[in-house]
Amino acid sequence: MDTALEVEDLTFRYRRDTPELFDHLTHAFAPGAVTALTGASGRGKSTLLYVLGLMLTPGGGRVILDGRDVGAAPDAQRSHLRATRLGFVFQDSQLDPTRTLWECVCEPGLYADGPQGHWRERGLELLDQFGLGEHARSTPIQISGGQAQRVAVCRALLVDPGVVLADEPTGNLDRSNAEAVLEALSSTARSGCTVIIATHDPFVLEHADEVVAL
Repeated sequence: MDTALEVEDLTFRYRRDTPELFDHLTHAFAPGAVTALTGASGRGKSTLLYVLGLMLTPGGGRVILDGRDVGAAPDAQRSHLRATRLGFVFQDSQLDPTRTLWECVCEPGLYADGPQGHWRERGLELLDQFGLGEHARSTPIQISGGQAQRVAVCRALLVDPGVVLADEPTGNLDRSNAEAVLEALSSTARSGCTVIIATHDPFVLEHADEVVAL
């Protein structure tokens, strides 16, 4: 089933003396599509991802996941949702250089339900799917930046999340590698996932199904 994610009347500020970022944003993010968040630096693109990803609590309004207001849910519930329903891709991939790529991909399985053997098998399947199977036992320093970002996408998909949140995933990549990462995210969306990308990259904006300007 597609995951429904929306915000209603959303507000946030880091401190009382800092600007309000979202100006009572109301928006429903489309399942099965790539939504790009754009806007000038400081407008809160990354912050919105962290609010949607339940890592920050909104100042006002609601974050609604499958009909439930979860934006201000108890910490234990938010942690469980992050582990089982949400996937994250960061700008610099954030792979542990001391682990193999396979181990990096399987990391979310440590916090999710189910036997570890299942997650290890799933991790290999994802690496194969994204053309990285032969590098499973390599470490992050042995692969390119573009390959590392594809590994980060694999890690985000390990638990079959309904929502994938990506923060400037092509920001440090050349065009060829950016295309590969964007295709991986687009393929994820075509499978029914809600994919939301915070970006300055015109290439991403051109290929997004929807653009939300902050």
